[in-house]
Amino acid sequence: MGHLTELDALYAFLVAAAVTALLTPLTMRFARAVGAIDEPRERGLSESPTPLLGGLAIFAGTLTAGLIWLPGGYASEHELWHGVLLAAAVITLVGALDDRFEMPPVVKLAGQVVSAVIVVHFGVAVKAITLPFIGTLAFPNAGVTNAGPVLTVLGLVAMMNVVNFSDGVDGLAAGVCTIIAGAMTVIAFDLGRQQPGVLAAITAGAALGFLLHNFPPASSFMGDCGANLLGLMMGVITVEAAVKTAAVVSFVLPLILLAVPFLDTTFVVLKRLKYRQPIYRPDSEHFHHRMARIGFSSRRTIAYLYAWTLMLAGLALALRFVPYSDHKGHLHTGWTLVMIGLGLIAAAASVYLVYVLEILKFRRLDAMRLRLLRPDASATEIEQRVVHDLETGEIDAISVHDQDGLVNARPRGDEQRIGERQVDQDGVGAEQQRRGAQPPIAADRG
Repeated sequence: MGHLTELDALYAFLVAAAVTALLTPLTMRFARAVGAIDEPRERGLSESPTPLLGGLAIFAGTLTAGLIWLPGGYASEHELWHGVLLAAAVITLVGALDDRFEMPPVVKLAGQVVSAVIVVHFGVAVKAITLPFIGTLAFPNAGVTNAGPVLTVLGLVAMMNVVNFSDGVDGLAAGVCTIIAGAMTVIAFDLGRQQPGVLAAITAGAALGFLLHNFPPASSFMGDCGANLLGLMMGVITVEAAVKTAAVVSFVLPLILLAVPFLDTTFVVLKRLKYRQPIYRPDSEHFHHRMARIGFSSRRTIAYLYAWTLMLAGLALALRFVPYSDHKGHLHTGWTLVMIGLGLIAAAASVYLVYVLEILKFRRLDAMRLRLLRPDASATEIEQRVVHDLETGEIDAISVHDQDGLVNARPRGDEQRIGERQVDQDGVGAEQQRRGAQPPIAADRG
């Protein structure tokens, strides 16, 4: 195949979406036949037994479109994209086995490393990055100092785990990956990276095709085989479509696009480290768990997270297409002010969501929030609750009808939530009562 165009990317997107959507019901039957079923858990967010292995359909859609559009170009390009598809097959197989047999974390990590090493071996490796105001930073490329491939493997493994961790509520991982990969498609073609742009379009299409069956209430879960596959594809796209280019914003754009899943993972990992829990041990402190505890339904949860991701994707696209600079160090005042305004809006919205979810706690802000919730509480009660929150990191919703005092306030049964909001009928579940100040530990679906 010759030079790839935006029209090729559109066709690849549609084929990947169609194949994935059509094959997902078959993966559901297969999952039921082999016993790969996700059962509702005490702190999980699924409400009924749901078949896993939806990632097999995502892989089929990716493979079909990839074999049609990606082998174009020089011989090295043939090898590179065939290597990507080979790695995709490996991580899908590892994930499928884990979905069925729940393999030890070290085995899953080994599978991630192997798939990452495969794509790096075939040429997906960062040799240099371009940083704003600094310029090009080249990695040593000889002997034991060859840092580029090692850093690329670590980055790909991290990306797989980021997507896997975010797959905890119906439609979240698939929807977020659709948005991010779609934005990366546009950016890649503008940067002259047509083949990575097509891979991004294929990834977006496969994720969207599966989302048709995964939107709440989900009839299928992608499982580890799907989450790890999407994570690998997102990592390859990031390297090939942006980081490898010499554009000044090439390193910044993926950081903006991936901010939501990376923030989610970062906060969760830091909390596990704080309580000296294994990083791989799942809990109920992800963004979607926090939203469930303050009364959000599953659809409202993903609507907020989709909107947050779309806002950041818009900012990334603006950084690429708004003519605020002549790319020679000269800024255009008017457009620069527009970009500053957009950046401030995105930052303010992100800070607001972080505050609403109580991810970061500040004594004065927490006291103000509690005063609004319990205007009848004494100053001593408010102070006790603030100290309790800061020491334990707990974010239990506070019932406006609780007569036992702020410190012992807990959601109980059918009690009303913050602001007297009830969990919607299609809600993602209610938090079970915590024990003492121990961090909540449970199993994610991801």
